[in-house]
Amino acid sequence: QLAESGGGLVQPGGSLRLSCAASGFTLDYYTIGWFRQAPGKEREGVSCISSRSDSTYYADSVKGRFTISRDNAENTVHLQMNSLKPEDTAVYYCAADLWIHTVQAMCTMVRGDWWGQGTQVTVSS
Repeated sequence: QLAESGGGLVQPGGSLRLSCAASGFTLDYYTIGWFRQAPGKEREGVSCISSRSDSTYYADSVKGRFTISRDNAENTVHLQMNSLKPEDTAVYYCAADLWIHTVQAMCTMVRGDWWGQGTQVTVSS
């Protein structure tokens, strides 16, 4: 089971740190991704990280503003979001995939064996 936390309401230019915690299984061997879905839009990949943190992928829209990291000891993955914009408003989901070959594939194909329930991020003044 995956559980996201850290969402909320923030003003444009602000920051939030999302966390994805796993229970019942270890994330050590999984590629982890953050995805988001805005009202009326399809779910899209935001950022993905390999099991050993040696490969990351970021959507063009968040490059330079978001940073993904993982703490296998804590069985948690984080998404640091800075310089937030109104267009970042969405429900953010984390997912874990054991067999996906690349972080780019996971994010662009919106793949995941396990999904969290999502956390709302609203960027508004």
